[in-house]
Amino acid sequence: MKVLFSIVMAFFLMAAETVLASQDIVVQGLFSGKAVVLIDGQRRIIAVGETSPEGVKLISSDSNQAILEVDGQQKSYALGSPVSLSFSKADSVEEKVFANDRGMFMSVGSINGQSVRFLVDTGATTVAMNTTQARRLGVRYKIEGKLATASTASGFVKAYRVRLKTVSLGKIKRRNIEAMVIDGQHPGPILLGMSFLGDLKVEKAGNALTLKSR
Repeated sequence: MKVLFSIVMAFFLMAAETVLASQDIVVQGLFSGKAVVLIDGQRRIIAVGETSPEGVKLISSDSNQAILEVDGQQKSYALGSPVSLSFSKADSVEEKVFANDRGMFMSVGSINGQSVRFLVDTGATTVAMNTTQARRLGVRYKIEGKLATASTASGFVKAYRVRLKTVSLGKIKRRNIEAMVIDGQHPGPILLGMSFLGDLKVEKAGNALTLKSR
């Protein structure tokens, strides 16, 4: 059975090389309990119940169709069907963050669907959190992260480089965002750094910071 699965999947993968590359997502192979999906040029083999790093979840699959979920929306697709679900170019959206009495731009957002408190920091290279925050959010930094070091007020400390499935601030939502989990209690609020902000237009006027998708 495993040999048959491998042969059939190889056939689909070779046949799919000519699938329209202009599509963000294309269903390339269908199997019982699994599907092969091309997502922004990355080929993923997704099992039922699993979610790809890009945020595409496979609800069900058989030899005829796959049901995919993106941003809470589910739809059925046949082999070779381009998936436009939530992947068409979105209209530009913007969010405003106002400085508190200490001049810091604080806001509430979410990581992997869970509410968090952000400090918007254009001086931070990535989204950064401490280990306590990471555990609360279910970030498996010790298993899936890459060991690194981070500079804090106390000197260099152990840290882990990870990828977050989703990071949101208001209507602005991004997927597969690089982040740093720092050993200890630093930082306090989670830093919303340039791994999230880098693709946004950031403008400061008075005590307001405007973040706008390009």
